[in-house]
Amino acid sequence: MLYKFKSKASGDLLMLEPNGRRVLEIIGKDAGAKGIVLPEQMPAAIASLEAAILREEAERHAADAEGGEEHSFGYDGTAVSLRLRVMPFIELLKRSYKDNCDIVWGV
Repeated sequence: MLYKFKSKASGDLLMLEPNGRRVLEIIGKDAGAKGIVLPEQMPAAIASLEAAILREEAERHAADAEGGEEHSFGYDGTAVSLRLRVMPFIELLKRSYKDNCDIVWGV
């Protein structure tokens, strides 16, 4: 399943269901089949995503220091960070906020 995020400020953004659901949960939205992020909600959404990225990176550094390897892996076997997964969505939020446009999504 895919989440499709749309905004008049930018092109569409497609995310696999687990990634889209995680993004929506981080920003405090119900990860249902349809929804909207209003421009006035976007600064808080960006801050929430950036804070989640920093938490994950701190956890990874701590796990690496202890020799642990609890990473999510991409198709090529390399670790895929939350930063890489959500940066396109953060950019969509920034563009939409700048242009005062809603972001809507559907599954």
